[in-house]
Amino acid sequence: MTITANWSYPTTVKMGAGRIKELADACKSLGMKKPLLITDRGLAAMPITRGALDVLEQAGLGRAIFADVDPNPNEINLEAGIKAFRDGGHDGAVAFGGGSGLDLGKCVAFMAGQSRPVWDFEDIGDWWTRASVEGIAPIVAVPTTAGTGSEVGRASVITNSKTHVKKIIFHPKFLPGVVICDPELTVGMPKIITAGTGMDAFAHCLEAYSSPFYHPMSQGIALEGMRLVKEYLPRAYKDGTDIEARTNMMSAAAMGAVAFQKGLGAIHALSHPIGAVYNTHHGMTNAVVMPMVLKFNRSAIEDKIARAAAYLDISGGFDGFYDYVLTLRYQLGVPENLTAFGVGGDRIDELAAMAIEDPSAGGNPVALTLLSARRLYAECV
Repeated sequence: MTITANWSYPTTVKMGAGRIKELADACKSLGMKKPLLITDRGLAAMPITRGALDVLEQAGLGRAIFADVDPNPNEINLEAGIKAFRDGGHDGAVAFGGGSGLDLGKCVAFMAGQSRPVWDFEDIGDWWTRASVEGIAPIVAVPTTAGTGSEVGRASVITNSKTHVKKIIFHPKFLPGVVICDPELTVGMPKIITAGTGMDAFAHCLEAYSSPFYHPMSQGIALEGMRLVKEYLPRAYKDGTDIEARTNMMSAAAMGAVAFQKGLGAIHALSHPIGAVYNTHHGMTNAVVMPMVLKFNRSAIEDKIARAAAYLDISGGFDGFYDYVLTLRYQLGVPENLTAFGVGGDRIDELAAMAIEDPSAGGNPVALTLLSARRLYAECV
């Protein structure tokens, strides 16, 4: 089955196999003449990246790449990217890769024309209004994984290298002008990355669906996103060349990021500190803590999860859904606890203090306190 689509929600999305060939046209449509492709170190020398650079070069847009990006990008990476952008005289960014490349690429385009430090634009109140809109360069996003959904997001997660705290940097103009979702770019993902990124998409949908805030559009998107993950993530994991499965997982990833405008919760609030301190894979960390958070939230979401289970053709209401999550984790090789990531009980107090301050904590259906965060971490190690 061949899937091809053009969407304008929440931005222009070009979905379909082989559509990376439209990259140069996408850049030109946003007025770019000299884009900088920003990705992570692991992708820099890969054929899919060289192919994207070929498309740009053949269209007369140059061949420039910045790849000094860590798995959890920080302000040091950002400053280096801004310098490369300015020194090269670039006028737009191609954010290329998984969450790290996408987040840093978007943030470089945003910060290249700003005079204030990046922390002045943290997602707090109306801090985003401090930005010079004229200084924000256009962005084309090209995801090479199916998880974060950062390609359709209005924020970037940047880790403070001094405090090891992940900060959400927000501005409406972070939203890329064009997104190219080419599932062929995800075919070479190792199984562990397919699993981790897929579980990240599922966590986004699950937490958005469970959030107590009112946003029916996000609610519906989250529910269908979970269905796509249920149907297609095992297929993509089993056979990485299954283009139909890869396409639908890219859709699920984008849907998760659109949906969590409604809110996230304790899965992410617990996961962010672990990733910042131990440099773990974000999606895999989400997957590890997911069952414990489901149990913690049961009193507030039992009926809601039962309705989701029915839609997903899972019998047994909340308990059936919980068992499904455990089974899915097992099928995808997700570790049973955080100990597998080298996380012990010696830093639980520190992690719990970070978790309750994480912006995601405010969207949890049950209030996340210092005591409950400690207990959840203790259950997870």
